[in-house]
Amino acid sequence: MGVEVVSGAMMSCSFGVAPASLTVLPANRVTVGGVPAANIMDYVPMMNIPTFGMCTSPSNPQVAAATAAALGVLTPQPCIPVTSAPWSPGSPTVTIGSQPALTNSSTCNCMWGGVITISSAGQTTTTVAG
Repeated sequence: MGVEVVSGAMMSCSFGVAPASLTVLPANRVTVGGVPAANIMDYVPMMNIPTFGMCTSPSNPQVAAATAAALGVLTPQPCIPVTSAPWSPGSPTVTIGSQPALTNSSTCNCMWGGVITISSAGQTTTTVAG
């Protein structure tokens, strides 16, 4: 059983330097404890997934250019998430807005190689399969 993720859940990126808070718009009209519940489609950069402070991924062109300019010394640059696919896996049995519910074990990949994980679901009382 996973824990249902809601707006305000805390996330981290394997290449980010700071945690970030998931934003879920109330479009699906489903709440858990009065807070909008998330589904796997809540992955839009800068709308659902904000910046993680600075990015340290050598695959990020900005980091690669700054690192090359610093003669090979890793030089983090501002994080701008580039997520192009939904969270995975989501709940196999619970849907929100006709999409699988987002659980605390789901992950989302950034184009620059980072893996975004849920460190705190934003609530602890509602569990879903997944």
